[in-house]
Amino acid sequence: MPSHRPVSRKILLTGVVTIISAAWLYGCEQNTAINGFETYHQRLAKVLDTDPLAPSLTDPLAFPATRSLFIPVEEIRVDLLDAYELRKCGLFHLIAERNSILGKVQDKTRQLRYELLLLNGLQHCLDTLPQDNDLLPMLTRYSSQKRAQLPLHTWNMLTTGEEWRQQFTAYPHPFPLGTFYGFDEALAAFTFVQSILSQNNINKNELALESSKLAAKQADTLLTHQKQIHPYHYVAQLEYSLQFATEWLDTSTRLLEQNENRIICGPNRNQQKAEYLQNVFYKFFVADIQPYLAELDSQYRQIQPVLATLLTKPGAPETGANTVLARYRQYYVDGELHAAFRAATLNHVKFWQRTFKRCNMKIGAQ
Repeated sequence: MPSHRPVSRKILLTGVVTIISAAWLYGCEQNTAINGFETYHQRLAKVLDTDPLAPSLTDPLAFPATRSLFIPVEEIRVDLLDAYELRKCGLFHLIAERNSILGKVQDKTRQLRYELLLLNGLQHCLDTLPQDNDLLPMLTRYSSQKRAQLPLHTWNMLTTGEEWRQQFTAYPHPFPLGTFYGFDEALAAFTFVQSILSQNNINKNELALESSKLAAKQADTLLTHQKQIHPYHYVAQLEYSLQFATEWLDTSTRLLEQNENRIICGPNRNQQKAEYLQNVFYKFFVADIQPYLAELDSQYRQIQPVLATLLTKPGAPETGANTVLARYRQYYVDGELHAAFRAATLNHVKFWQRTFKRCNMKIGAQ
């Protein structure tokens, strides 16, 4: 009925407005970590009867440009007549697919997947072809060459492939309190890539035909990991969260130390200000911020050794991409930021320990 149309349109428009409003409110909702550190600091300042300090929040270090990190990989071709013979052990179709137009425009993860499948297929050929087959010397040489290139393909995937590079590209948003998006996915993905390189390092100097195969299923597992990390900026967000927390902790500790003479303690003296500060400490720091700091520390310690291995450029460490990457790696991966984070946490806790001791307050008592 015509009379019903305006009502339906009104309902539809109302629904759209509701969705837009909800999206706007969600987008404007303040990050709980930002709010938590700010509130804690402001409450300390209020009890101390002083103005809060502004933290010197710095921008995260940029991950180097793709062009400065990409390592060209020499194309090693197999003669088509020889490749045709490789159908006997299942390699002809794989090589033909790679040489097709679609195969040449694969993303970096699929390129590495191809290399894994190729190495697995080559090993299968070496294991199954008759020992007097004329292809064996060529396949042995080709397998050795391709195995030596695997770290280069892996490096290019990690540093220039969209989903992997996204994990390192600056992302200035701290994790919300109690929420650490993408940790499990990132740790699993990077550990898996590390396992590929570790297996290759074991095998690359072993040209004997009995050296271990790279399981074909590893190749498809790589695509699964790529898909799982795609929604996140985990490493970059972890790095910024450590930096953000460090700067806020240093600022709050400085506020407390600058006003330490205002915290009156001692026998027969009014310790009300110290007691109020103690309440702020337990309500905001111990309840919310301290668990957050502990989780950041734990996650960094778990993923750092893996990143240290993966973000080492294949080849001479003093040249090429490692030079470009040096400052980023030194600050985030080699532990400079983490050391500053731990020092800021320790200094902040030590202030409270010193104050509670001076005021004869038992730690844990509120």
